[in-house]
Amino acid sequence: MFGEVTPSEAPSGPRSIRRYTASVSLSEIVLDANTAAQHERLARMLRLPDSWVWDFWIAQDIATDTDAGQRVSGVYHAFFLFASKALHHPDRRHLRAGVGHAVSTDLVQWERVPDALVRGDAPDFDQTATWTGSVIQGPDGRWFMFYTGITDRAGTLVQRIGVATSADLLTWTKHHGNPVLDADPRWYEKHGGPSPWQDQHWRDPWVFADPAGDGWHLLITARAAEGPIDDRGVIGHAWSADLTNWHARPPLSEPGSGFGQLEVPQVELVDGRAVLIFNCLHRELSSERQARTSRSVCIWAAPAAGLLGPYDIAGATPLTDDSLYVGKLVRDRTGRWVLLAFENAGPDGSFGGVLTDPMPVRWDGDHLVVASAESQAFAG
Repeated sequence: MFGEVTPSEAPSGPRSIRRYTASVSLSEIVLDANTAAQHERLARMLRLPDSWVWDFWIAQDIATDTDAGQRVSGVYHAFFLFASKALHHPDRRHLRAGVGHAVSTDLVQWERVPDALVRGDAPDFDQTATWTGSVIQGPDGRWFMFYTGITDRAGTLVQRIGVATSADLLTWTKHHGNPVLDADPRWYEKHGGPSPWQDQHWRDPWVFADPAGDGWHLLITARAAEGPIDDRGVIGHAWSADLTNWHARPPLSEPGSGFGQLEVPQVELVDGRAVLIFNCLHRELSSERQARTSRSVCIWAAPAAGLLGPYDIAGATPLTDDSLYVGKLVRDRTGRWVLLAFENAGPDGSFGGVLTDPMPVRWDGDHLVVASAESQAFAG
């Protein structure tokens, strides 16, 4: 969540037209921040007048049709990081982040409800800020929100993972035993390394049930303990039998795939095929990958053999340019897979800080792509 374009890095004038090279057909959208048509398509579905919005995750409360006895699409809950614009500069938002909450029945029209989480008090592990996470419903009906807690130690950010629970997705209680998971130095880099990687990168937990029914897994933004300093980005991994007691495991990918970090990972079965979504800007690629990659990249998709991998990180291709960040896959009310993201850089290059409307995705050969503009109209 810490790798977005900031106004100090963006050009001051209109941004030139930029394209990335990927294995997609000409009918596919190249999401470029400079086309007026794109900004008409991205209706900025969730905008707060007094706050910036960025990383987010979505849970769906599936309802039951009592007449038919069938499970039907229910309410979508968007949890998102936000910070007040009274900070005056978006670069300052990261250490003031709280977790907001909005609900929708169609992923387009949203109603804000009371915030979900705020930072704790010293010496809590989240005393500085609460960062990105994910939500899952446990077998007892409770909802579990896994999130990143930040502690600022003299300018070095120590990131660890905690959990909060809720009976209704509205009122959340932090677990008394937080944090539930820390980076294991046997496999993962801890804090105190060389700049710009001096922080402890252990964040953005993505939770899902084991495909064979053996507990639950977390995918985590992490860095390997060894390897070239600019090429240590890996998919961290942890397992639990009960959603409360967690055990770090070796990463599910290897360093050396061309990425300094793989932010906000998500794995899904899209139309029966596994795909890993993650986020990485050009400046966070390895030097070798930077030399052969367009500067305008952001959200990536990597083919996967299954939900637990192996993941083809080296073969990942970009879904968008750097106008968008933190892509999330979700099924809409028709069952179609769509991508949502936050606007990272607006038409003038400044930080956007709003969420987009859903964008359908599809497979083009072995690559997941954002569908053409003609297919983006929602049924019904």
